[in-house]
Amino acid sequence: MFLAHVSSLQASIFSLLAIFSLLLAFVMLGSHWLRNYVYAFAAESWLIAALSAAVAYFGGYTELYVIAILTAVFRGLVLPLLLMRIVKRLNVRREIHAVLQPSSSLVVGALLVMFAFVIANHMNFQTSTAGEVVILALTIMLSMKLLGFLMLAVRDEAVSQILGLLVLENGIFLGSQILVPGMPMLIEIVILFDLLIIVACFGMLIRYLIVHAGTTSSRQLNRLVG
Repeated sequence: MFLAHVSSLQASIFSLLAIFSLLLAFVMLGSHWLRNYVYAFAAESWLIAALSAAVAYFGGYTELYVIAILTAVFRGLVLPLLLMRIVKRLNVRREIHAVLQPSSSLVVGALLVMFAFVIANHMNFQTSTAGEVVILALTIMLSMKLLGFLMLAVRDEAVSQILGLLVLENGIFLGSQILVPGMPMLIEIVILFDLLIIVACFGMLIRYLIVHAGTTSSRQLNRLVG
């Protein structure tokens, strides 16, 4: 197992990259500006790409170099450019109607991270350096999934909800790079292309909202008509 032979230096590098990725999710929670969401997601994706490259280098998983490059290109460049085009076309700069204000969202997010840490701590029984990395990876993976769900719940703009889904998926992807780096490359590539499908589907939703509701807020979809 890769983590069974991880050194303190390697564990520190993995931990720093993973922690900064989580902090960028909090940047999204603490802002109402859509551009900040996109920039934070792009930076988070580049950090995950760097994490994949680090695991490939220290663990000898050469196929992860390909995943790192694809992650940097698709997650860190293509998707942010597509999202920025959507933001410019819609001429919507910030989240206007939100269930929670940024400060309240940050508090709830911190509580979710604490909850994720408790769950991860109960799922791991190792006391070595590898065990600490496993706890950290599980904590951040669960935290980013919960923060993604939180963004979906408290943000109304369709672009914000796209980012919520992408953050959720980033958490799963980040955890897989540390916990199961030997995952078949085909599966990883399929996960990457799933993101393009997500953005395409939400692009269709946004067009529907503009045509039939005159807004990009998902709050207008709170009842069935027909």
